[in-house]
Amino acid sequence: MSAAIWFEWWPLKNKPFALSRAIVRTPMLILFLALVSCFAPHAWPQGSTGAAAPAEELLGTYKESATEKRVRILEKGGQLYCQSADGLALTEFHLTQLLPGDVFEILETSTRQEVIFLRDKSGKVAGLKFGGRTFRRESSNASEAASSSENSPGPAGSPASFPGPQPSHLPQDLRGKIGDFADQTEKDVLIILERSRRLYLRDSGGIEHVLKLLRISPEGEQTSFTYTSDEAEPSWVLGFKQRGSDPVWQLFTQIGPYHRLSYSVPGGSSSVNLVKPLRSLKEIRAAALAATPPQDQASFQKSDLVELANLDPAIRLDIRYATTNNFLGSPVYTQARAFLQRPAADALLRVLRRLQPLGYGLLIHDGYRPWYVTKIFWDATPESGKIFVADPVQGSRHNRGCAVDLTLYDLKTNEPVEMTGLFDEMSPRSFSDYSGGTSLQRWHRDLLRWAMEADGFTVFESEWWHFDYKDWHEYAIGNIPFEKLDAHPN
Repeated sequence: MSAAIWFEWWPLKNKPFALSRAIVRTPMLILFLALVSCFAPHAWPQGSTGAAAPAEELLGTYKESATEKRVRILEKGGQLYCQSADGLALTEFHLTQLLPGDVFEILETSTRQEVIFLRDKSGKVAGLKFGGRTFRRESSNASEAASSSENSPGPAGSPASFPGPQPSHLPQDLRGKIGDFADQTEKDVLIILERSRRLYLRDSGGIEHVLKLLRISPEGEQTSFTYTSDEAEPSWVLGFKQRGSDPVWQLFTQIGPYHRLSYSVPGGSSSVNLVKPLRSLKEIRAAALAATPPQDQASFQKSDLVELANLDPAIRLDIRYATTNNFLGSPVYTQARAFLQRPAADALLRVLRRLQPLGYGLLIHDGYRPWYVTKIFWDATPESGKIFVADPVQGSRHNRGCAVDLTLYDLKTNEPVEMTGLFDEMSPRSFSDYSGGTSLQRWHRDLLRWAMEADGFTVFESEWWHFDYKDWHEYAIGNIPFEKLDAHPN
């Protein structure tokens, strides 16, 4: 396929609107912040200081060890606030400092409520006491900039940036939480992604919000989680339940529920990729084989197709169109082979040499594609999807032997690496700039692009796996079936 069949509602590329978000506030204190009788100030070994505490000393997240409940201290408009969560209810209290020191009072309660900051022996704020409970300050993990090593400039010679150091695998506690979620209309889509071992929420307007864990509590065989966006005026509050590391299937937010989209299950879902042909494939194939390719009167270089399997043992084949594992669910090629014009094949070998020191080989899904196969794809695809497959009247760059579909595999394990989506997956995860997934998945995708574009290939923006060689226009459309191609001595 030259492109995947996207869902018409997908809002990632140009969303005409973004829903306004309002934080749900409740006048009632949540259970663990229930009204209690006034209590005497109590501090850790280093008592409260008499001087007024600078606000920046107090800001941060505090956790109660026994229950994993959290509160946040933040500053807005020069005022201090205490923020906590119970499920999806985000409760916020204004703090006022009546006297110099570390004792603050909550203004919104009818009885006197205090928040007392506790210091360690060095004088640093190490916790707080509130509602009769003690909360210890969590290590500083301030929001990082969205630009990370993924966007760092790379070595000269590649239009794409080198993705930087390899990220670590997804932390165990974040497994099952990554994915794309839609509201009931499936017109508003949220992406939960991982970057630098933290969760982010990307809204339909393209704005990313760092997520902060506010509450975690066991509920039988499941665990309930509550997150809020880590910002002075939180835009999002979301909660969900999860069994172990199983996928989270539904998010509950302050503006309504969101469900996981079918393509976004771990490992991808092949069922969303299948196209139901308009007539039998046998009939479509016969008509395509009898048809005549478009004739171009331009002057072209002589075809010099090279069989990729003969170039190097580290170039492996996984020719999906010779199997049932493709968007038609039926073999289209009669042989599992892959070819490219010699200049493109030579460039691909240089790409391999660039990747091998990094521990990766190339796994080829498709190369030269006879024109009749392009016609099969076109004739088998419903009218609504024809804009996403190559028109046989124009031909494709695959037909010219100058396009390749491929991925990376690990030279140590011989296993394909994790990418943001599957080959020929018909979902937005196939975009070459899709922002979801994990840091490692995006790093693999960007590493492949960097290596390919350093040697004359250009990625097709709708398919991270598809690359066109720069000289594709110098070759005519080909229609020779694989079984009639003699393996060229390389």
